[in-house]
Amino acid sequence: MGTIYDHFSWCGMALETSTFAAIAAAIAPLLVLLKRIQRKKKAVAFFHPFARDGGGGERVLWCAVQAVQAEHPNARVHLYSGDDASAEELQKRALEVFGVEIQRPVHLVRMKLRFLVQAETYPRLTMIGQAVGSILLGLEAILKLTPAVFIDTSGYAFAYPIAKLAGSKVVAYVHYPTISTDMLARVRQRRNMYNNDEGVSGSAWKSGIKVLYYRCFAALYGLVGRCADVTMVNSTWTRNHIAQLWANNGVHIVYPPCDTCKLNNIDLDRPRELEIISIAQFRPEKDHKLQIESFAHALSKVTKTPDMKHLSNMRLRLVGSCRNAADEARVKDLRLLSKKLGIEHHVHFSVGISYTELVEHLGTAICGIHTMVDEHFGIGVVEYMAAGTIPIAHGSGGPLTDIVVPHNGTRTGFLATTLEEYSTAMLEVISMSVSARRAMGKAARAHASTFSTDRFLASFTAALDPTLSPVLAIDPSHP
Repeated sequence: MGTIYDHFSWCGMALETSTFAAIAAAIAPLLVLLKRIQRKKKAVAFFHPFARDGGGGERVLWCAVQAVQAEHPNARVHLYSGDDASAEELQKRALEVFGVEIQRPVHLVRMKLRFLVQAETYPRLTMIGQAVGSILLGLEAILKLTPAVFIDTSGYAFAYPIAKLAGSKVVAYVHYPTISTDMLARVRQRRNMYNNDEGVSGSAWKSGIKVLYYRCFAALYGLVGRCADVTMVNSTWTRNHIAQLWANNGVHIVYPPCDTCKLNNIDLDRPRELEIISIAQFRPEKDHKLQIESFAHALSKVTKTPDMKHLSNMRLRLVGSCRNAADEARVKDLRLLSKKLGIEHHVHFSVGISYTELVEHLGTAICGIHTMVDEHFGIGVVEYMAAGTIPIAHGSGGPLTDIVVPHNGTRTGFLATTLEEYSTAMLEVISMSVSARRAMGKAARAHASTFSTDRFLASFTAALDPTLSPVLAIDPSHP
């Protein structure tokens, strides 16, 4: 096995060199074009092609817009988006879904090539396909509007060289690295996951090729990432990976904005129902299947244990949004799984609900579950904690390093990695005394204040301002 990987490693170095040369030759003609583009000196443009995805990234976008407008009233804010909604509709959605009010108009730059960065466009070699797609999408963006400052809040690093060559300052807010050493390790270990199917993990030579592919991609990702003038990340886990991949020691940790203010208003003494809540988009990596199976296992133990039968009315509520038809199909499959396990009457789906409804559910649930491996941060977990809802999160990524950690020596929640661990944690939470649960909820809420919207606004502004202020100060008479 080692011989196979050694061979691919040697080939990888040669391929990386030739890949760099090929890319340099391909983009050379762009240099002349991009250098001739006239920049809008007061324009600050946010690159967020999917501005209605309903996830934490969308909240970051609108809070970042809010931060720029508050600190720099003279800035003209633009949004690159491929959504068919108007700017007014998107701003209204920001208020309704996330409670973020945008004070001044945001000017929409409509993107026609958004499909080029959608995963379903590339059944194979998805990462490199999306990388090339983001180059083309970035080119479309810059040709339509070349801002003084280009702020990417979606993670399309391969668009950075385009903006940089056009003379824009490039700012990156990275939610998660497109590739990481953890991903490489899983392929080497031939672990079967949502992004490493059995056809690859079951084959030594296919795994070797995929390691080579990942190595080449990681080298290119590091190259384009170094085009960023300012790099912000959302957690310690993300910082460690980006600092290594981009060879950047000046990475700012800016925890994403969580609506701890509104959730803090939920009375901790309020009676809770025997409901376990999940907040996550219906994407494959969120692993809702594990949530349902863990819940079914816990419910089975409850019904078989005489002293716990009074807990048999416990239920699981899955709250999230669907980005596309694939996510909708996934919800359908999860409903079928619940039925197959005989727990369909205990599992409730709340798809695309309003923020007001979400707050209400968080106020009545007894605990919240999170199952994504290496979640870059975990806004949903913070929302559980701010609401006083006990979190049961995956013991990796942001929840492990930043979120579900003791507060002044008091436990703030549970970490799990296996079905058995999740079901055990569920039973422990629902069996806790009211006083013990309130004490843990109080500690969780106190720690969640670390990730407030106010803290995000202050940290984002502090990281951005040394770059943004000098740019906007140039030619104050320019529109």
